[in-house]
Amino acid sequence: MCFDDDSRPPIPIAEGTGARGEDIRLQASDGTEFMAYLAVPGSGPEGLVVILPDVRGLHQFYKELALRFAESGKRAVALDYFARTAPSDDRSEAFEYMPHVMEMTPESFGMDLRASVDKAREGISDLQLFTVGFCYGGSLSFWSGTQHLGLAGVVGFYAGFAARGARRSPLDYAAEIECPVLGLFGGADESIPQETLDQFKEKLDAAGVPNEIVVYPGAPHSFFDRKATDFAQESADAWMRVQGFMAGRQPVAV
Repeated sequence: MCFDDDSRPPIPIAEGTGARGEDIRLQASDGTEFMAYLAVPGSGPEGLVVILPDVRGLHQFYKELALRFAESGKRAVALDYFARTAPSDDRSEAFEYMPHVMEMTPESFGMDLRASVDKAREGISDLQLFTVGFCYGGSLSFWSGTQHLGLAGVVGFYAGFAARGARRSPLDYAAEIECPVLGLFGGADESIPQETLDQFKEKLDAAGVPNEIVVYPGAPHSFFDRKATDFAQESADAWMRVQGFMAGRQPVAV
């Protein structure tokens, strides 16, 4: 897993924004109901976000992250992956997620993704929508950019490159991505070597996909965690880059 049960996003709470969130259930096109979390800003949203969790699914870290996006003016939907196979909605540390990850398919994830995108866009047709994913969800975020959803961009934090469950390797579909890409990685993450990131960028560049691939030297996998105080600067920079990416601002060199 990427985060402990008591981990939270390393983003200060913005007081007085009126942002609020609630647990909801969404229905996929095959009739499956799955849990999600909706966070909305205190006033009209300036953008839309769908959050794709790590392999553990929808646990508290991602609900808190949805609220941080809402505090920054975005309507955010964070979704769970495992309604079809998990016996309960428990996504605590005791949840044995890997068997359920392996039973996911691109088709089942695609249906849940579309339902989440529809919820984020509900009543709104003129705002840009982005996906933001972490680890397993980072790869799914990149893949979301191939699904003709009209996304304005896809963000992946330490996205994995090994195929697993519903996840194909981003190297296999990089040229199919239809929108700008922001990738945020740790230089000390042994599971994602620099050579792989170089290959990914080369494929994106060759296909004309606008992209920014950021590697933080010395940062590990899952550095975006307020408990990882040694990497608070990297986390703050990553959050700034995500906000800038969604606002269309030019990136700044690390």
